[in-house]
Amino acid sequence: MAHLKTQQTSKNQEERKKWKFTLIRRLYELGWQETDIKHLYRFIDWTMLLPKALESEFWQELKQFEQERKMAYITTGERIGEERGKQELILRQLKKRVGELSPGVIASVQALNVAKLEELGEALLDFTGIDDLLQWLEADRPE
Repeated sequence: MAHLKTQQTSKNQEERKKWKFTLIRRLYELGWQETDIKHLYRFIDWTMLLPKALESEFWQELKQFEQERKMAYITTGERIGEERGKQELILRQLKKRVGELSPGVIASVQALNVAKLEELGEALLDFTGIDDLLQWLEADRPE
């Protein structure tokens, strides 16, 4: 099917991208094993070449599809564990970047939702001291 669709879409790369995604998504929907999907994906990827811009779009769509599939299987406990793992990582990075953290600062970081934790993870790269962290936390507080 990959070879056939590659031939049929030789003049329409956007259509080829859609078919490439459809074929790979179908492997998941049919319940194929992960190793089989990876092997077939390699073949599909090799057969259905795309220009760089479309390849980038394709990867974003595939990544989103895989995350949505994964999220459907994550339990509340797993989600909490993932959030705690992010908190611990950010706290370790902050300690290394700005030094010891007070219990109040630790509590403030632990109170952040996942999106804010990710923002803090990026922002801390620019921190030079504890004052930068305190400013960031203060700016993050709701009015």
